[in-house]
Amino acid sequence: MTDPNPWPARADLAQRGLDHFFGAPEPQLFDNTYPVGDNSTFNYWWLAHVIDARLDAYERTGEQEWLAAAEATSANLRSRNGGSLFNDYFDDMLWYALALERLARATGRQEPLDDARAIWAHVVEHGWNETHGAGVAWRKQQLYYKNTPANGPFAILSARLHGHDPDPRYLDHGTVAFDWITATLVGPDGFVEDGINREGDGRIDTQWRFTYNQGLYVGAAVALDAVQHRPELVAAAVRTATTAIRELAPDGVVGSEGSGGDEGLFKGVLYRYLGTLLGRIGLASPDAAPLVGFVRTSTDALWATGQRDGSLLAGDDWRLPAQPPVHYSTQVSAIMALEQRAAIEAAR
Repeated sequence: MTDPNPWPARADLAQRGLDHFFGAPEPQLFDNTYPVGDNSTFNYWWLAHVIDARLDAYERTGEQEWLAAAEATSANLRSRNGGSLFNDYFDDMLWYALALERLARATGRQEPLDDARAIWAHVVEHGWNETHGAGVAWRKQQLYYKNTPANGPFAILSARLHGHDPDPRYLDHGTVAFDWITATLVGPDGFVEDGINREGDGRIDTQWRFTYNQGLYVGAAVALDAVQHRPELVAAAVRTATTAIRELAPDGVVGSEGSGGDEGLFKGVLYRYLGTLLGRIGLASPDAAPLVGFVRTSTDALWATGQRDGSLLAGDDWRLPAQPPVHYSTQVSAIMALEQRAAIEAAR
């Protein structure tokens, strides 16, 4: 008999594919590529997204192994970072803080939440400035350069921390960061550009049309709406999500966005925050139809091309089978997409 909803099993297959193709002994935990290549780079922010991905599986299944995997990944990240929460990149730290906040909710433990708050405070102390408008810089060595990848997760984290503790600093800073993105980097159609002043010339990097910028803006709007209840935020999220799919996936599938390193993770961010938007507006909303259609079309393509060795290995363009070497960032995006597909089909 045909399984009426095979997508949870397919999401499991992608989760286990991360270990099958990339798993490595501690302290490495995951090889950067399959087949194994250069492991010299410590990809702090990739590991932060692995925590989130494992928590997706835990929330879907309730199985403790996935929660344990999230905890182990967090411990690995911290250990490989010399025991510290912090590095030079504000966006990296904010991704970890978002994962820690979810880990705190999943476990009921206070320590991950305290760590998320510590990262938020560190980012404000060292990265918040008034250059080109109030907001968060990208990294400590370029305080003049601001972008969506830093201000988007900052706004999301600020909204979530406000949900735990209504300290006005969280909501004030998060709203300012979101409004900065809106005023500086969002076009009339809702498309979100990457950043401004990277080279110190005040120029906006319109050549970088990346999925994760769209996902972050959507996610920030939805997160702030959850604590502010502003209908215009949901409308802005719908507009950006719809435009992103039209511009970046005209045939329903996002192609390769770069070399597959950091860029391999970009798609996953879009899927994650499309999921939060769908949760906010409901699958029956007319605005949900193109978003659901995109998730279904693209994950159908991923399933058709990604099966390998009894597991799943994703390439950078899901229209095609993976062409090794493949970075594990790409696999994490596939996991996040398939988790969203499983959630959509479970809610039918």
